[in-house]
Amino acid sequence: MLTSPDPSPPPPAGPARRGFASDNQASVHPDVLAALAEVNHGHQPAYGDDAVTARLRDVVRGHFGERAEVFPVFNGTGANVLALQAMSERWSSVICPEFAHVNTDECGAAEKVAGLKVIPVPAPDGKLTPELVDRHAIGIGSPQRAQPAVVSITQATELGTVYTPGQVAAVTAAAHERGLRVHMDGARIANAAAALDLPMRAFTTDAGVDVLAFGGTKNGLLLGEAVIVLNPDAVRGLRFLRKAGMQLASKMRYLSAQLVALLDGDLWLRNARHANAMARRLADAARPLPGVEITRPVEANEVFALIPRDVADRLRERFAFYTWDERTGEVRWVCSFDTTESDVDAFAAALTAELAD
Repeated sequence: MLTSPDPSPPPPAGPARRGFASDNQASVHPDVLAALAEVNHGHQPAYGDDAVTARLRDVVRGHFGERAEVFPVFNGTGANVLALQAMSERWSSVICPEFAHVNTDECGAAEKVAGLKVIPVPAPDGKLTPELVDRHAIGIGSPQRAQPAVVSITQATELGTVYTPGQVAAVTAAAHERGLRVHMDGARIANAAAALDLPMRAFTTDAGVDVLAFGGTKNGLLLGEAVIVLNPDAVRGLRFLRKAGMQLASKMRYLSAQLVALLDGDLWLRNARHANAMARRLADAARPLPGVEITRPVEANEVFALIPRDVADRLRERFAFYTWDERTGEVRWVCSFDTTESDVDAFAAALTAELAD
C-alpha cells in the first residue's frame, strides 16, 4: 500500500532531527530571508500591484518567454488546483500518473474544490507517454463520461525520474492533438533542470506545456509557489479563480520577493544542483551495502531503496525519513539545498552499522 510521504509524524523528543524525510522540512535559504527583510519597509499597493511583483513578471518572462504570465499563490496544492480549474470545466477530467500529487497527496482537492474527475494512470517510472494519453483520452463528446480536458505531468516525477524535453514534447503533442491542455506540476522543476543541465523553458514552453505550477518551498523558500501560464490561450478566469480559491495574497510583495530572490540569478539552480549531488552521494554510499537495493533511477534529489524493516525502524530513531510503500518496505530519502556532506556521511555510517547488526 502506498503511503503519503509528506504528512509529518509526531515530533521527536529533544532537538529536531536532521534527515531525509522531505525537502519541505528544510530551512529557508538566507538569501530568501534577506529578500524578505529588504522589502519589509514602507507601503506598497496590495494584491500584486506592487513594484516587486512587477519585477517578478519580468524575471519569469526571462525564464519562460514573453507570453508567460505569473500568479503567485500560497502553496503547491493551490497552484495545481487553480491551474487545472483554469483549463477545464466542472464536467472535465484530468489524466495523470497514479503517483501524481493531484491524485495521491492533495486530499482530493482537485475533486472537492474544482469538481474534476482525476483519472490515475499506471506509469511504472512515474512518466506518462503518448500511448498512455491515447489509451485514456476516451469518451470525448459523450455526455455519459467526464470529458478529458487536461493531461497533468510532474517534473521531476514523484518517483524521482526526469522527463527529457523530447518526452514532454511527445506527451504535449498527443494531448493537443485531442484538444487537451497540458499542466506540469513543477514542485521540483529546478531539480529537473539541474539534472538535465538545461534551462527550464526547454522542457516547458519550448516543449508545449500550457500551464506550470512552479515550486519554491522545496527549493529554499519560506512559503509560496506560482502558477505560470505559458500559453495564455489555454486558460480563462485565473485572476478570479485565484481570489475565489483563497490564494490571492494581500501583501503580495512578500511572496514575489522570495520568487525574485530565487529566480533573478542562479540561486534556484545552485540549490537544486546541490540537492541532486547530495542524493547521488547518498545513493553511491548505500548501493554497495549488503541488504540495500536502490530501487529507482536517482535522477534528481530523491533516493528510493529497499532495506530491512527493522533497520529502517532503528534508523528512524536518529534520522527522519518515510516508508514509501508499506507493502514492500521501500523507503524514500530526499535531499535538500541545506543537506550537507556530513549529513549524508553520518546517515551512511549509521546505515552500515545497523546492517552489520
